[in-house]
Amino acid sequence: MPEHSIDDPLSAEELEIWAPVATLLERLPTALDAQLQRDSGLTHFEHGILFALDSASDRTLRLSVLASYASCTLSRLSRAVSRLEAKGWVRRETDPTDGRFTLGILTPSGHDKVVESTPAHHALVRELVFESLTAAQRRQLRVISRRVSAAIGPDDAWRPPTLDRT
Repeated sequence: MPEHSIDDPLSAEELEIWAPVATLLERLPTALDAQLQRDSGLTHFEHGILFALDSASDRTLRLSVLASYASCTLSRLSRAVSRLEAKGWVRRETDPTDGRFTLGILTPSGHDKVVESTPAHHALVRELVFESLTAAQRRQLRVISRRVSAAIGPDDAWRPPTLDRT
């Protein structure tokens, strides 16, 4: 990989690539948040927490794992989980296998919220991302996104479950 100094500006070609990426990073979360807020009273971040818990074995994850999946601090996650707890969608328990950890557990009403909020959210993701790309471009996006994510850091990224659960 070439070495670049901190004073080395992006080339014209790099700027041509970076400008739409930066725009995407700003506009897509805003669009996803707006739809989820309007339809379900959730932020995209909160929906991600609920969805990850719903997809996990026993609908339970250590909060540290959930924070890693969400690429956030434990403090940010804790504030979001507190909001979700207040609505009865998540509860916390000490991990019985290691008391140093706290578990986030999706409640039955939290599962109902995921079932209610996910179809419209997935429809918007499909419309904004997948329908605007060819099949080959979708595969390229997967590869490119994983490479950029790996370059950012080695943290575990959330991956969709391999088994469907109801």
